[in-house]
Amino acid sequence: MNYLAHIFLSGNDDFLKLGNFMADEIKGKSYKTYPREIQKGILLHRAIDDFTDHHPLVSKGAHRFFEELRHYNSVVIDMIYDHILAKRWNEYSDVELTVFAEEFYLLLENNQHLLPQKISKVVPYMIEHNWLLSYSKLEDLKSILKQMNHKTKHETQLHKGVDIYLAHQADFDLEFTGFFEDIRKFCTSKIKQLNQDL
Repeated sequence: MNYLAHIFLSGNDDFLKLGNFMADEIKGKSYKTYPREIQKGILLHRAIDDFTDHHPLVSKGAHRFFEELRHYNSVVIDMIYDHILAKRWNEYSDVELTVFAEEFYLLLENNQHLLPQKISKVVPYMIEHNWLLSYSKLEDLKSILKQMNHKTKHETQLHKGVDIYLAHQADFDLEFTGFFEDIRKFCTSKIKQLNQDL
């Protein structure tokens, strides 16, 4: 799951969203230095990643990218799933995606002091290029993947993932439907657990 799904799966709690968003930059037990509500978001992010990595439908979809993209297949399936979520947003949310994105960007701007430095530097670029909305358009997603090619350690052609997705679109969409139903239930339960434990 990439940015859009992680934020959406946090529900309506702003600090849960913030913790979930910044979690990749928080290593080990250093999450304990953050306010309790942020801690919950970080732990939710880690739980989402673990659930996703071990879900058979995600593995099935990721495998289609493996021949072309090797171990970067997990990166591309995350991006593709965010695209499918953005494309079908109104099936899952009563709030328009444009409004959801704008509200989250405002949340980031108002809480810059809580963000790790590396994340804080990315936020203006994220807002300027409207990353959350750009996932909905395949041409924009392909452009993002092309840019990511320059940041990988090995020579990659991540943008070819879009073509692979299009060749198996019905299968990916069906797998996403099953997986997303499972992960929404999982997150509802996990958030309740975190609220009890922390």
